[in-house]
This record gives sequence, structure tokens and C-alpha cells, in this order.
Amino acid sequence: MSTPEPFGARLRHAMDTRGPLCVGIDPHASLLGAWGLGDDVQGLETFTRTVVEALAEQVAVFKPQSAFFERFGSRGVAVLERAVADLRAAGGLVVMDAKRGDIGSTMAAYAETYLRKDAPLFSDALTVSPYLGYGSLAPAVELARENGAGLFVLALTSNPEGAEVQRAVREDGRSVGATMLAHLAAENASAAPMGSCGAVVGATLGDLSTFDLDINGPLLAPGIGAQGATPADLPRVFGAAVRDVVPNVSRGVLRAGPDAGALRGAAARFADEVRAAVAAA
Repeated sequence: MSTPEPFGARLRHAMDTRGPLCVGIDPHASLLGAWGLGDDVQGLETFTRTVVEALAEQVAVFKPQSAFFERFGSRGVAVLERAVADLRAAGGLVVMDAKRGDIGSTMAAYAETYLRKDAPLFSDALTVSPYLGYGSLAPAVELARENGAGLFVLALTSNPEGAEVQRAVREDGRSVGATMLAHLAAENASAAPMGSCGAVVGATLGDLSTFDLDINGPLLAPGIGAQGATPADLPRVFGAAVRDVVPNVSRGVLRAGPDAGALRGAAARFADEVRAAVAAA
């Protein structure tokens, strides 16, 4: 059996060819309403199908937020399963935003849900929470590596409440967030062109020069668009690591719908702005 190409290598190629952009698929009730859709499974399905058909062959990375599908029960999860399959079939990479975190056999079960090759929700990468200890993620790290998938570990998130945990200082003088970044750097140490274990680092956090963001892996950066950050902010926030940033835009693109051409235009503008900001850094 051939070894699957690692997520980090596939991600680098996708961003270099399709543009450095991740579009979040977040079908929350207000957005469904703005599109003239009902807050029900039919509205969810129409919304998701429209986004997939408009952007699947253009955008490098997609990040569906699992909760917005799960709230409709099994029928909502079925919509998510189809979206994941269709996006991947069109060459898009899927980062499942589920933020799973647990210990032992439970963490292994979460990993199998999203990172096992034949699973209905198999994704190119999964967001995970390390706050039961980084070692608790071992089942996900191992299964991701086995199947050529990746992880994005919550490290320095954009929500204000995150600081009380992530910037807390350990006995060794290093913050919890910095410790997570160090773990990821160790995971990615020998990878080329880029490791498959990434960090979630908010684009709204301002100067992060006191943190070592050089983890030889991707940095998933939420907060661009509706949350206030812009592509032009990326070099200031991420410094020398800016080329490894995967900027996530959700409402900034999705609010252009339901017109498919408008969705494509919004995504293209954000990708061009990110590309220009990175080139100027």
C-alpha cells in the first residue's frame, strides 16, 4: 500500500495554485435568513449546495463548522457528509471545524470519525482542543499521520475568553499557548515542504512577536472579515511565519450569496488581497 501524501504538502500545493484562502461554511440561522432561506434542513441543504457548487473548484481550503449541521440532527449531518465528499472530489481541502478533545478511547473514536479513510466524514484535517493535555491528542496525531491528514490545534484563539487559559504561565515560565506551539514544532520538525500539524492562531490578536510561530506547519487564522481583521494585518500579526498562514474568511464571503458569481468574486478578492499582503511582507 502506497504512503498517502501528507496534508502539509497537499495544503502547500493547494494554496500555491488556488490562492491562500480558507472559506468557512457556517450556515447559522441569521445567514440562512439573509439568503432568504428557512432555518431548517431544506434551507441548510440549499445553502450548502450553493456554496459547494460555486466555490469547490476555486478555493484552496474549506472549513465547515460541524455544529451548524449537527443542530439539525442526522439529516443535517447527512448534508455535511455530502458537502465534504463533493468538496474533496472537486479538489478542495476540507478542514472539519469540530474542535474535538478528550482522552483515551473517546479521543480515538473522535479521530476515527473524521480521520479514518473510509469514514463518512473523512476530512483532510480536523480542529482539536489540547486542553486535556497535548498528549491526549495522540490518537488523532497518529491516525492523521497514517491517512495523510492533518490537525489544527487550538493555540492562540481569537475569542477574548481564550486568553485566561492560553496565556496562563506555567511553572517553567512559558505560557500554555506557547507550550502548544512548541509541541507542534516538534511534531513537524522533519517535514517538508510543511508539516501537517498546524495551530489555530487568531488574526485579530495584534502583535504576536513574543510567541514563536515558526512551527514548520500551517497557522489557521480566523478573524478576517466580519471579526475585524483584514488581509493587510497578516504580516504584522504573523511576522516571518506569514507564508504559512491559512486565512479563514466566513461571513465576508458568504454574505455575498446566494448569487454564485458574487460568491466567487468575493472569494477571489480575499485571495488576491492575502496574496498581495504576503508578497509585500
